[in-house]
Amino acid sequence: MERNPPAGTGPVHVPLGHVVANEKWRGSQLAQGMQGKIKLVFEDGLAPVDFYLSVRSCILYITEADLVAGNSYRKKLVRVRNSSNLQGIVIVEKTPTSEQYFPAIQKFTVLDLGMALLPVASQMEASCVIVQLVQEQTKEPSKNPFLRKKQAQLSEPFLLRTVQQIPGVGKVKASLLLQKFPSLQQLSNTSIRDLEQVVGQAAAQQIHAFFTQSR
Repeated sequence: MERNPPAGTGPVHVPLGHVVANEKWRGSQLAQGMQGKIKLVFEDGLAPVDFYLSVRSCILYITEADLVAGNSYRKKLVRVRNSSNLQGIVIVEKTPTSEQYFPAIQKFTVLDLGMALLPVASQMEASCVIVQLVQEQTKEPSKNPFLRKKQAQLSEPFLLRTVQQIPGVGKVKASLLLQKFPSLQQLSNTSIRDLEQVVGQAAAQQIHAFFTQSR
């Protein structure tokens, strides 16, 4: 298998239906959850990438410990975002311990970097997400909404889950918002008055604060 170049951002050869995993994940709950469902190959020298789904798409995994430790994860995300070779999907452990740190990484990843972000409660849930991505890619790669060009707007169901993470917004309000404002960019630029017409005053203020407060 092709080895990663020194820059650590591809290309890595990934056969269809396989995942190439960073050696550090060998024996982890995350890796164990994928084994038997997809073909997993471990390699050294993949940093900053944790998992390659294809030659151009990868997973960056942020653990509960990474979030609690501070902002060191940002360098990892920026390195992949600035690569012309890769489309990065960020999976974040959102637990009772790390929940207070989640809004910061959500804003940095989605709004500042324009990358896809998906919260999970555990490594086992993350393994199911990765398996699903690989299976969708195997069936019909061109239609996987996670693997589009970097500048494309994030698509359902991911976008719905992202909007649901905004304080004061649940599944119903997220759906209503996306019907009216179909992209994160439009939603972030919407006035409180326009938001109030869709979700009411309290939720509108929370949404507006989420997008405008200092990072």
